[in-house]
Amino acid sequence: MPDTQPSAPLGRSGTTRAAILDAARERFAADGYERATIRAIAKDARIDPSMVMRYYGSKEGLFAAAVAVDLKLPDPAALPRHEVGRVLVTHFLSLWERNEVLTALLRVGATNQAGAERLHGIFREQLLPAVRRVCPDPEQAPARAALVAGQLLGLALTRYVLRLPPAVALAREEVVAWLAPTVQRYLTAPAP
Repeated sequence: MPDTQPSAPLGRSGTTRAAILDAARERFAADGYERATIRAIAKDARIDPSMVMRYYGSKEGLFAAAVAVDLKLPDPAALPRHEVGRVLVTHFLSLWERNEVLTALLRVGATNQAGAERLHGIFREQLLPAVRRVCPDPEQAPARAALVAGQLLGLALTRYVLRLPPAVALAREEVVAWLAPTVQRYLTAPAP
């Protein structure tokens, strides 16, 4: 029978919290929200499940903490107008290639209300304000931001979550070359 007891205590609460969040990110990315359990996350973190509940209160609370995402978007208003699409696509590729939290969030957001709400918050608080700073008509910013999100999340879904071979096989430069003009058009072209 496998050992399910936690190993030696991790010490300070900061270390314990970090271990829980690391384990949760890995488990949510691998299993998705529905299949990830507090017990499995605690086992991965080598602590008692009651500690997870003590620090985060619920699975939803743990998920929200584990997938806190700051996109660190460049300010489009500070860029040459004709470069905004290329810079944003390049930035998003860099984020997705080094941040497993985004993969977990996309997996969960597609199947769970808590994940979807988290994605809505990122859209509302980070992407939409950036789009407002560059689009020609602020009233169109929500629609333009939604179109940009559709392109970038679609790419992320096919390349990093579903791992469709043709999407994975594209070189980074090819992705930028294909996607940047579309994102640029969504951001700055006159409305149809």
